[in-house]
Amino acid sequence: MIKAILKHLIHDERGTSAIEMGLICSLIVIAMFSALQNFASESQNTWNAVSSKTAQAVSSSTGH
Repeated sequence: MIKAILKHLIHDERGTSAIEMGLICSLIVIAMFSALQNFASESQNTWNAVSSKTAQAVSSSTGH
């Protein structure tokens, strides 16, 4: 009886599409997070450069 149940479960393909769609969706989400992390790092670098240049401009204009 257990063999028959296991054999039936092994040959059952009803959930295959849902699993495939879930895997594709998870890969898309991982790619989105990776891209967002790279964008955030570059954005932080840009704002740090702006802050540094602004501080240099202020100090040179005030003579400090």
